[in-house]
Amino acid sequence: MSRALAAAVSLLASVGLAHETLPATLSLTEREPGHFDVQLRLPAREGAPPPLRLGFPPGCHPEGEARQVFERGASVQRSRLACPALRSARIEVEGLVGSPVDLLVRLRFGDGGSKTLVVPAGQTGFDVQGPTARWEYLRLGVEHILTGFDHLLFVLGLLLLVRRVKPLVQTVTAFTLAHSVTLGLAVLGVVRVPVAPVEATIALSIVFLARELVRQQQGITGLSSRQPWLVAFSFGLLHGFGFAGALSGAGIPQPEIPFALLLFNVGVELGQLAFVAACLLLARAGRSLLAARSGWARVPPYAIGALSAFWFLQRLAVMW
Repeated sequence: MSRALAAAVSLLASVGLAHETLPATLSLTEREPGHFDVQLRLPAREGAPPPLRLGFPPGCHPEGEARQVFERGASVQRSRLACPALRSARIEVEGLVGSPVDLLVRLRFGDGGSKTLVVPAGQTGFDVQGPTARWEYLRLGVEHILTGFDHLLFVLGLLLLVRRVKPLVQTVTAFTLAHSVTLGLAVLGVVRVPVAPVEATIALSIVFLARELVRQQQGITGLSSRQPWLVAFSFGLLHGFGFAGALSGAGIPQPEIPFALLLFNVGVELGQLAFVAACLLLARAGRSLLAARSGWARVPPYAIGALSAFWFLQRLAVMW
């Protein structure tokens, strides 16, 4: 199985220099009739933020100078806008076409009304009167895990570590339960953990798993080989805080949080199951093709370890 999955490691390595796609967030809050506070939050954990620019319709004009700060791994632009007809307007978003990020829009009006929209990557803008996000959180969860190459690499390591079906099911289930718990706690605001150290530690957890894979190939039986579900659960708690970055700080209204969290988490699990199924199919299809190349069995642990060590150093540099 490990020989056949070497191709999956190579694929992740070829695209894995970037972190998972976090959404940009736009908040428009009406402080008095026709006058809004605007906040555009662009992810910038590992590199420059996406170059998104907002285009408001005629009749709208800025009030004062815009301000930009960097906080919690993001570039935050704050400004004020006079726009009496905003409720029926179309807002253009330059930079979404060709960008990997979605835009999560949160609208709050002075009469107490509110709305949340998701603008998928590739679109040129959105109508304020457009449909609310709701089921879009499911798609956001699927996209988040399928572009979260570090999380996928950890799951791939678990597949290489556990060879039998029953322990594999237990291990993946433990990982799922653990990151579901911490994802919920983080999004609900019960636990707050700094983003940058979490991301660096996630990379370090994959380095640990790669080391355990090497030890297993050398015939050394460690905790990961004896109780893989325990290792998966422990590191799953950490990975859940990483997943939370896509929803925390997005300004989701309190009544919508349980539904949004449920759909996002279901999307994450669907994406994870699809990845596991693809890896198992790849292993089955490639078993006979790679059977004669016994040296391939040593490739995945070292490839996983090298890539995750690079991520760790990269994220450590971002922290400083």
